[in-house]
Amino acid sequence: MRALAHFVTRRPWLVLALWTLLVLICLPFAAQAPGRLSADPGSLADSESARVTALLQGKFGERDNNTVLLLIGSAAPQGSPEFQAPYKRFMQGLEGVPGVSRVTRYDAVRTYQAVSTDGRQTLSLAQIPLKTGAKETLAALRSYAAREAPAGFTVQVTGVQAIGDDFTGYAESDTKRSEFAALPLTALVLLLVFGALVATGLPLLMSVLSITVAMAGLYGLTTLTVVSTFAQSVVTLLGLGAGIDYALLMVNRFREELGREELSREELGREHSAGEHPVSPAQAAAYRTILSAGRSVAFSGLTVAIAMAALIIPPLSFVRSMGFGGVMVVILTVLVSVTALPATFALLGDRVNSPRLLKLTWSQNAQASAGWTAFARRVTARPWLAVLSCTALLLALAAPALQLRTGYAGAYGLTAGVESRDALQQVQRLGAGGLLSSFEVVFDLGGRSYGPDTRGTFRAVVERLRALPEVRAVISPFVQASDLASSGGATSTDAIGQLATLSRRSISADRQFLRLTVVPDHYLRADQIDPFEARLRASLNTSGLKYLVGGAPVGEREFTRAITDATPLAIGVVFAATFVVLMVAFRSLVIPLKSILMNSLTVGAAYGVVVMVVQNGVLAAPLGIPQGVGVLDSSLPLLLFAVLFGLSMDYEIFLLSRVQEEHLRGASNEEAVVLAVGRTARIITSAAAIMFIVFSAFMVGRVVANKSIGLGLAVAVLLDATLVRLVLVPGFLKLAGEWNWWLPAWLERRLPRVHIEH
Repeated sequence: MRALAHFVTRRPWLVLALWTLLVLICLPFAAQAPGRLSADPGSLADSESARVTALLQGKFGERDNNTVLLLIGSAAPQGSPEFQAPYKRFMQGLEGVPGVSRVTRYDAVRTYQAVSTDGRQTLSLAQIPLKTGAKETLAALRSYAAREAPAGFTVQVTGVQAIGDDFTGYAESDTKRSEFAALPLTALVLLLVFGALVATGLPLLMSVLSITVAMAGLYGLTTLTVVSTFAQSVVTLLGLGAGIDYALLMVNRFREELGREELSREELGREHSAGEHPVSPAQAAAYRTILSAGRSVAFSGLTVAIAMAALIIPPLSFVRSMGFGGVMVVILTVLVSVTALPATFALLGDRVNSPRLLKLTWSQNAQASAGWTAFARRVTARPWLAVLSCTALLLALAAPALQLRTGYAGAYGLTAGVESRDALQQVQRLGAGGLLSSFEVVFDLGGRSYGPDTRGTFRAVVERLRALPEVRAVISPFVQASDLASSGGATSTDAIGQLATLSRRSISADRQFLRLTVVPDHYLRADQIDPFEARLRASLNTSGLKYLVGGAPVGEREFTRAITDATPLAIGVVFAATFVVLMVAFRSLVIPLKSILMNSLTVGAAYGVVVMVVQNGVLAAPLGIPQGVGVLDSSLPLLLFAVLFGLSMDYEIFLLSRVQEEHLRGASNEEAVVLAVGRTARIITSAAAIMFIVFSAFMVGRVVANKSIGLGLAVAVLLDATLVRLVLVPGFLKLAGEWNWWLPAWLERRLPRVHIEH
C-alpha cells in the first residue's frame, strides 16, 4: 500500500490523466451497454424444458414458436362489414412484417376464446422468432400496429417477448430516472456534511467515473454471454452507494489529516531525508489518507466483492452477469477511491474546503462528536437492553420472510400503464390468458410409429387432460365440435386446412414423437405453476407413455429451482470468505462471528419487509407496487443478500477499524467502543443518509423488481446504520469485553499481519 500511496501522491497528474483516458475510451461502450441487456433468463443446459424445445425444433420443425397476442378493439362489432374489411387489410399487412412467420385470425379454428361478449374486442396471434431476431421483429410489429391500425381500431400487443422487452426498456429508463433523482438530493446531503462545493462534488465525480467504466465492462460482457437487465441496476446502486461511501470516508480523513501539522512535517522530513524532491503538506496528507482510510476502503471493498461473488455460483449466465457486474464495479470503485481521489487531494490541498457555502458545526466538524460520544456511553452503560431490544425488533421484522415465495413475476412484475401488462389483463378477462402459460408435452414412442394402436392411447390422454381443473384447452389433432363451432367466419375449407395443420404440429415427421399443448384457463402466476404442473404430471403418468413437459412455466420454475438450490452454497461461501478476511484484519475469532450474525439480522429484516410489502401487499399501494404480485423475482433474494451483506460490512469495517485503532493505542475495550462511535457515527449516518436516498430513488418506476431492490436496500441501510451499528454492535462489544480480541496463539503466529484504520 505504501508503494501505491507514494506513486499516487508524487505523480497525481499522471494518475488523473490515465483515468481520464480510460473514461474517454469507455464512454461510447458504456452508452451502448443498456440496449444490449436482456430480461430473458435463458434456460438451463439439458433441462427438461430445453430438451422439449430441442425436440420441437428438431422433430416437429418448429422455428417460430414465440407467440405475440394482438388485442384489437373496435367501435363496430366483429361480424359487421365496417369491421371485416379494415381488419382483413390490417392482418394482410401484418403477414408482411419482416420476421412474422404466421398469423392466426380471431375467427380461425381454435381452442380458446377470441371474441368478447359484445363482439368489440378480438384476439389475433402472430408467430415471431424464439431467439435471434425476436426483439427486432417485435419492434417492427409494434411499429406496424401503431402506424397502420385502422381508424376506430385500437391495437394492444402482449406476449412473453413483449413483456420481456417492456421489462428491459422500463428497467433502463427507471435506472436513469433514479440516478437523476438521487444525484441532486445526494449532493445536498454532501453539502451539509462538508459545507464546501469541491468536497461535495468529489464523491459524485468518483462514482460517475467508476460507473462509466463498469458499464463499458458490461458491454464487453454482452459479447460473451447473456447479461441481465438487473446488472445495470447493480452497477448503478453499488457505484453510487459504495462509491459515495468510500469517497466520503476518504474526503473526511483527508480533511482531518490536513489539520495535523505535525504529521505533515513528519512526512515532509521523511521525503527530504530520502533525497527526493520536497512534497507539499497536501501530498503528505493524501499519502497518510491512503495508508489509513485507503486500507479501510480496500478491505471494505474486498468484503463487498466477496458478497457479490455469491451471484456467480448459480449455474445461470443471467444471474452470474449480475455477480460479475457487481464485483467489477466494486473493484473499480476501490481503485478510484485509492488512486484518482487521493491524486486529486494532492493537487487541491486546502482548496478541497472551498468555496465554503455552509457552515454547520454539528455535521462538518472533522473531530469526534460530543453528542454521539455521549450516546455511545449511554448504550454501553446498558448493553443487555441494547442487544436484546434490537435483536427482538430485527427478528420481528424478519418473521414474514418465512413465507417467502419466488418465481418469475412476468407481467405482474410491471406496474399498471405498461402496454403488455394492461393488454394481458384484457386478454385474461377475455378468457385467453392461459395462452402465455401453455405447457408443451412431447411423447416419445420409443422407435414405434404412430398408428391405430397408439391413436386410442393418445386420444385418451387428451381427454383426461381436458377434464383437469383449470384447463382451458388441449391443442391436439382431436378437435371437438365446439372448437369447430367457434371458428366464426371460417369456411369449411379453412377449417379442414387448419385441422391438417393441427395434425402436422402434433405428429413428428418420422411419426415417432407426439406433441400436445395444454392451455390453462388463466395466466398462471409463479406460485400457481407448481400445483397445476403436479396435476398435469399425475394425469400423464397414467398414460404409460414416456413424456417430457416443457413450455414457459416449466422453464421459469427450473430457473427458480436452480437459484434456490445454489443459494445455500453461495451464502456459505460468502460467510466463510468474510470470516477469514475479518479474522485476518482484526486478529479475532469473535469479531467475524459477530459481524456475520448481525449482518444476517439486517438482511433478514430487509427480507421480511420486502415480503410483507411486495408479496403480501401490505402498504403496497402507497409505494406504487401493484397488488397480486404474489412472489418475489427468482433472483431477488440472492441479489439482495449479496448487496445487503456487502454494504452492511462497509459500516462494520468503518466502526470496528476505529475500535481496533483506539484499543491498540491503549484504550480499554469499553472506552475504545465509545471513542470509535464518537469518531465514526457522523460519517456512518451521513453515508447512510446518502445510500437511503439512492436506494429510495429506485422505488420510483415501472419495474416491480427494481422497486423491491430499492425497498429492501433502503430498509436495510436505515436499520443497519442506526440500530445495528450504533446500538446493537456497541452493546455486544461491551458485553464481549476482551474476548473481542481473542485469537489462539497458534493461529496468531500463522496469520499474515495487516493494519487498517480510517
